[in-house]
Amino acid sequence: MELIFGTGNHGKFMMMKDFLEELNVDLIGLDDLAGVEESPEESGSTPLENARMKAEYYYRIFQKPVFSCDSGFYIHGLPEEEQPGVHVRNVGGRRLSDEEMTAYYSGIAHRLGGKCLAEYRNAICLIMNSRERYEYEGADIGGGSFYLVDRAKEQKEEGFPLDCISVDIITGNYFVEGGQLQCFDSQKEGLLRFFREAMQKTEESLQNGRPEK
Repeated sequence: MELIFGTGNHGKFMMMKDFLEELNVDLIGLDDLAGVEESPEESGSTPLENARMKAEYYYRIFQKPVFSCDSGFYIHGLPEEEQPGVHVRNVGGRRLSDEEMTAYYSGIAHRLGGKCLAEYRNAICLIMNSRERYEYEGADIGGGSFYLVDRAKEQKEEGFPLDCISVDIITGNYFVEGGQLQCFDSQKEGLLRFFREAMQKTEESLQNGRPEK
């Protein structure tokens, strides 16, 4: 089946394509489609609210199975009012570039002693048709905690600006050095479980006589 991933982030698209390789899906990116001239609203206060807004936006355009994801970023030891949450890239009323994000969050790590625990809380919304919608925000698609540090490595991939200041707790390796593999394994398994269950439920609904619209 064809499945549209509603994201403009090429790095995230390629990561998801790798995650879902073992499923019988043809993952399609927005770059492969015509008709997307504006960006969806992302005014939610949680990752799930934003994921839902994006998925609904793209489903209205394409009327085909589509999903979107969103993340919140949380730093241990940072006051609640300073938590980036879903606004990880928007600081002080402006949208940061990858380089600015690295500088800003390495500065926070420096304030907190040079190293602090951090985590992503992820959510996903999948719309199969007008009747079948599936949402999830469990910890198993977040990847777990890691260290945010104040000493950056060279950034390797556009769209993942914090990987060069993120360090695996167990191995001590930076994410850009492959230190995120354990986090990726956990996240991949959680996402595969979500998609398998959603696809199975959709198939069961169709077999039980609920027409796809």
